[in-house]
Amino acid sequence: MKQNNILLVGLMLITSMSAFAKVGDLQQEVKIKAVSQTADIKNNQIIFFGPVEVTQGSIKINANQLRAFSAEGENSKILVATGNPATYSQILDDGRPASASAKEIRYEMATRTLTLTGSATLDQAGSQVTGNLIRYDIIQQKLIAESTGSGDDRVITIIKPDNYQEELKNQPADKPVKKQDPK
Repeated sequence: MKQNNILLVGLMLITSMSAFAKVGDLQQEVKIKAVSQTADIKNNQIIFFGPVEVTQGSIKINANQLRAFSAEGENSKILVATGNPATYSQILDDGRPASASAKEIRYEMATRTLTLTGSATLDQAGSQVTGNLIRYDIIQQKLIAESTGSGDDRVITIIKPDNYQEELKNQPADKPVKKQDPK
């Protein structure tokens, strides 16, 4: 019975990550493919070893390892995907693609916070933010990006012009977007 509870907690963690995905995604099943998994019942934790692939509707997570657990002494559920890099992609309600990659992608269910650590990139409809750490508060829709502060390491933001984003939105999925002539 306790192992069923831990598996249910793991699946709840993964589905909660889809809080900002298409509504239809939330009604889809969660499918986890992994080479192996272990359940630490005493510590309420499941670890999937990979490559690991998680899908739910348009949401896709790829990682070398995926860990689902509750923080000690709290009822807070946490999902941590690690890889070189771990990746997250989805289609938003408006049909635009969004993706993220980092060495570690951490989602805290209680605070609805997504934290990307290590060579982090967040990309939405061609615009992109990169840095060593990117934290996104889903509820307040606030983003914080940080660099290590050493050497040439900086936070970089690239914003594509509106005409590029409109062209991308209207482009069929199987056709590449043509580059704008900078003249």
